[in-house]
Amino acid sequence: MSSPIAPIDEIDRRIIKATQAGLPLLPDPYGEVAARLGLSRDEVLTRLRRMQALGIVRRNGVIPNHYALGYRANGMSVWDVPDDKVRQLGERVGALDFVSHCYHRPRHPPGWRYNLFAMVHGRERAEVEAKVAEIAALLDADCRAHAVLYSRRILKKTGLRIDAG
Repeated sequence: MSSPIAPIDEIDRRIIKATQAGLPLLPDPYGEVAARLGLSRDEVLTRLRRMQALGIVRRNGVIPNHYALGYRANGMSVWDVPDDKVRQLGERVGALDFVSHCYHRPRHPPGWRYNLFAMVHGRERAEVEAKVAEIAALLDADCRAHAVLYSRRILKKTGLRIDAG
């Protein structure tokens, strides 16, 4: 049974909406958010920390545009690993500094055998292939098969957004 979701109040909702598209690029972004919302900086920070501790907000961090930084080869590496080891192996793969996100996903046999996904970025495909080879070496005998699905173009790139409701 899953844990109940912690409720958010109207102030939490306003803070989420004010920050979900990114923080202002100013020396004191939280102070600016607080001023826009008519709150104190301390209240904004306290509420964000609370929401993060409760799992309402996963993280606050920089999300660079890798295309603008020259990373044009973007490959979702997919791996067939033993189901009883996918969590342990996924944690090891996810800890690699060149893996931007890592997921356990369901298999869909017979056509889709892969259960571990890891996104890798590079300036060229050869760089991605070298990083994928590092993952393969890390997984060793637990890697039964893998492939790389390269992005062709961005259709949409945003995180989850809450509405005005």
